Amino acid sequence: MTDSLRDQLLGLGFKAPTPAAPKPRRDERRGPRPDDRRGPRNADRKGGAPRGDNAQRPQARNSGAPRGDGKSRANDRRGAPPGKRPQGDIDLAKAFAIRAQREKEERIEAERVKQEEARLRREARAKLEAFLAGKSLNKPEAEIARHFEYGGKIKRIHVDEDQLKALNAGELGVVQLNGRYLLVMAEVLAEAETIFAPSVALRIDPTAPPADDPYSDPKYQVPDDLVW
Repeated sequence: MTDSLRDQLLGLGFKAPTPAAPKPRRDERRGPRPDDRRGPRNADRKGGAPRGDNAQRPQARNSGAPRGDGKSRANDRRGAPPGKRPQGDIDLAKAFAIRAQREKEERIEAERVKQEEARLRREARAKLEAFLAGKSLNKPEAEIARHFEYGGKIKRIHVDEDQLKALNAGELGVVQLNGRYLLVMAEVLAEAETIFAPSVALRIDPTAPPADDPYSDPKYQVPDDLVW
């Protein structure tokens, strides 16, 4: 259109067309590029500049109630305060601890009593050995075997005829010392009993019926070659 024609149209009342606005480029329609949005964060990593609003995000995530560990959550489900065991568990553990301590003390006390008894036996045997020194009436030439029961087993001591009669009459007795059986007087036997009672191996009561001691009669003498 020439300028004269344009002027004529304007004179007739026509308006000149408004030029259309230029269309935005593709990058402008989509907004800032991803690299632009990450710009402050990258700048913070490289140059140490403040991260801006992004720096507040970790606090926002952690601003809630503490999560706690699995044990605390389990206690919360059971209704117990976090970090504490239920009262029933505490009482049961305390009872077991008291019982274990009592059993330990009982074992220690039993061992102490056992050792004390062993010590007393050793001292009593030593005293008995000193007391019986030179008081044994055993004769190497004695041939009569006098059997008797001691410690649940049949034992024997060799005597002569006179000693056998005195033994059956209660005038003599037998004492066990260090695995040997000693023939002693009745008075010595009584004193040995006060020192160490288990040492008395044979004491005859002359008033007791003969059935109480079947081995007192020589006709019931057990042969020497019989194995018990």
